[in-house]
Amino acid sequence: MNLKRMVIIDGNSLINRAFYALPPLTNKEGQHTNAIYGFMTMLLKVMDDYDPQYISVAFDRKAPTFRHKSFEGYKAGRKKMPPELAEQLEPLKEVLDAFHIYRVEIDGFEADDLIGTLSKYAEEQDIECLIVTGDKDALQLASEKVKILFTKKGISSLEIYDPQKIMEQYEVTPEQFIDLKGLMGDNSDNIPGIPGVGEKTAIKLLKQFGTVENLIQNAGEISAQKLREKVENNTEQAMMSKRLATIMTNVPVEIELEKLKKIAIDEEKVLALFKKFEFNTLIGRVIARKEEVDGEVVVKQEKMTNEIAQITNIDELKKAFDEVRAGKQMILQTKTEEENIVLDHILAITFSVNGEKLYYIDVRDFSDKEALLIQIKEVLEDEEIHKIGHDIKHEIRHFYVHDIEMKNVTFDTMIGEYLIDPAKSSYALKDLAAQYIGQEVMSEEELRGKGKNLISIGEAPKEDLMKYLCQRVSVIGKIYPEIKAKMQELELEKLYYEVELPLVEVLAAMEYKGIKVDRSMLEILEIEFGEQIDLLTKAIHELAETNFNINSPKQLGEVLFEKLELPPIKKTKTGYSTNAEVLEKLQDQHDIIPKILEYRQVTKLKSTYVDGLLNIINPETGRIHSNFNQTVTTTGRISSTEPNLQNIPIKLEMGRRLRKVFVANENHQFIDADYSQVELRVLAHICEDENLLDAFLKNQDIHTRTAAEIFDVPMEEVTDSMRSSAKAVNFGIVYGISDYGLSQNLNITRVKAKKYIDNYLDKYPSVKRYMDEIVEQAHQQGYVVTLFNRRRYLPELKSRNFNIRSFGERMAMNTPIQGSAADIIKIAMVNVYRRLKEQGLTSKLILQVHDELIVEAPDNEVEVAIKIVRESMEEAMNLKVQLKVDLAYANNWYDAK
Repeated sequence: MNLKRMVIIDGNSLINRAFYALPPLTNKEGQHTNAIYGFMTMLLKVMDDYDPQYISVAFDRKAPTFRHKSFEGYKAGRKKMPPELAEQLEPLKEVLDAFHIYRVEIDGFEADDLIGTLSKYAEEQDIECLIVTGDKDALQLASEKVKILFTKKGISSLEIYDPQKIMEQYEVTPEQFIDLKGLMGDNSDNIPGIPGVGEKTAIKLLKQFGTVENLIQNAGEISAQKLREKVENNTEQAMMSKRLATIMTNVPVEIELEKLKKIAIDEEKVLALFKKFEFNTLIGRVIARKEEVDGEVVVKQEKMTNEIAQITNIDELKKAFDEVRAGKQMILQTKTEEENIVLDHILAITFSVNGEKLYYIDVRDFSDKEALLIQIKEVLEDEEIHKIGHDIKHEIRHFYVHDIEMKNVTFDTMIGEYLIDPAKSSYALKDLAAQYIGQEVMSEEELRGKGKNLISIGEAPKEDLMKYLCQRVSVIGKIYPEIKAKMQELELEKLYYEVELPLVEVLAAMEYKGIKVDRSMLEILEIEFGEQIDLLTKAIHELAETNFNINSPKQLGEVLFEKLELPPIKKTKTGYSTNAEVLEKLQDQHDIIPKILEYRQVTKLKSTYVDGLLNIINPETGRIHSNFNQTVTTTGRISSTEPNLQNIPIKLEMGRRLRKVFVANENHQFIDADYSQVELRVLAHICEDENLLDAFLKNQDIHTRTAAEIFDVPMEEVTDSMRSSAKAVNFGIVYGISDYGLSQNLNITRVKAKKYIDNYLDKYPSVKRYMDEIVEQAHQQGYVVTLFNRRRYLPELKSRNFNIRSFGERMAMNTPIQGSAADIIKIAMVNVYRRLKEQGLTSKLILQVHDELIVEAPDNEVEVAIKIVRESMEEAMNLKVQLKVDLAYANNWYDAK
């Protein structure tokens, strides 16, 4: 490369941009990291895109500069840096030092002056200079060799400014940009300029006079009298403003080009810092970076050095499996054509004993696939061989298709990492490889492409598919011991080996089995809901006395708040708010509001559930095969997607009717078992409150008992209204609800809501003690645990923001309860699954929704299956109060519930 290039970054500008462009991010310790993350993302992008030989970052110092001394009001009124941003400055500098990036900051001078001096030096050394900033002041530095990379849209893109671009956009030269500031001033820096002169007028004057000095000398030539007077009355202010806006290019600083040279990063320090800040996605980018070391560009990416044996016949396969049997361990990954839970056939398999020597099978290379599968079945069903993987549920399910039941699954790195850090946004193997071993691996997007270039797995080049799977098995072999050791350190083994790992097989079986859907009933509901929507639309238009698009917030807002003159509750930038909260507050104001709320509920039911379910019924099985996600929620709850069967609305009768479409096979029944108030029972166990324990031990209705305590009346005098309020308080306490939240739920005043809560805590003093103690404990250690030692980190507790901190305290109260309830239902699922299997029953666990399990059982197994389900659920955990289950059965979900 003939032309050398220097990048100079305006540190304060870029960290500010990053802070305000990105949502708040914190690590486990509560350290804010969004500004550091955004800064480093942009830095890596600039280094990749422009590949500079020299790089520096300039920062402001707190000490006053010569500008402050010459004009007392300079930058006066500028908002103080938020503490959440201020706390990120020093950690950022630590990262830059680990990158061996030269930092420059001097008392008495702004970063702009240091940037100006460095850019001038670069010009003199015949080095192309790129200045990265979000401050337009830097445009005055543009020249043939100096370009400004201006941050746009937060930090997501950069726009290049050279003298030509500046002239096109502002109609002035870079040098005149200083004069422009002198005339129009700058509110952000409190530079006064000439009062009443804006950008257009300033540009017009500069086109005529060229500079501020020439303008002042020839002010008499200004034709407009008022403007002439403004200039004549503010000549000193204009000159001062120009001086303040002028970036110095001769700061007395000794520049050593060698110090600015880009060199290889201190990889160990960078990885340690990125791990500390939990920048897992950036680790891979750092490892795979191009670096210039002693004039040579090298790619710092660990290459596959493992021995790969491609298996193409049965004899080779048998020899490989002999090694697996001898090592009693098999790390494996598979890939199928598409992720069709029931029909998808395996294309390729990679396996290894320890992640070092790798074996690769492309199933398409085998003419006798039956013989291949016989050999694979023997190994996978061998209970002496430990099976290890990442997201191994997919492998278990993939082999179900081939009538192979994987046995002795002993480790899943994805599940292990989830227990270590349940708040991660991604548990992808690519991220864990970067985090634990600093290794870059191919992602599925790199294998298949994206957008218009997206291809199926079967279309991917065979070499790429082999590389993809082999890298994964190699990485699993390296990170598995580290994750295992970390789990041991955090005392997570019991939770892992007794609950989460066995659950993987349970969820795989549930996904594979699916749940049957009555298509004809769905089609009837499609017509009914459509007719109901039409009737509601007509009624709403009649009440509004005009036709309009009910789905348009703008049109709806105009009808409600302008035409019907209802009181607007909330306004947004785009107009009136018509969200559910607003409409619920207006329910009593006009007959149209209940109709609109009902319309929204019915349209949601139709589009999301009726139309949605019709589109995902498996044509071969007639069943819906949902995905059950084990690593999504921070509390340990299971979630489901495609479709979300846990979110079918049941408040409206129309919503409840949706459950009728889920039906058991002919001569089968759904056994529906639902825990009775499991979270309140967990609360009673944890806090050991005498009144709470007494209510459960006497088998009393807990909400009636609570109502009697709150309202100070005998239990027989508790009304339905009192019980309903008490129920809201009971569950509100579990979820750490505030008086405001309870007032909204019950539509009562905050004073009344506070009284309910205070009365509750007076009657159940140990609940209050527990809440105080768990919050204090969370503040001290930064996390809370469930009865099974499941952790949840609460960085929110270290926030300076009261609302965020309060949220963290509510999570501290709630997580041990909700998380323990999640542990209990998972233990129950594992026990139900195992006992049905051990007794050789054909009954299957097919669905879990919050605290509810559904088993599909043949008529002749219903009685024994009910016994298994009840015992497994009620004996899942030994609490100070008995776990209770409400159980029923029928041939569809609606009737069973």
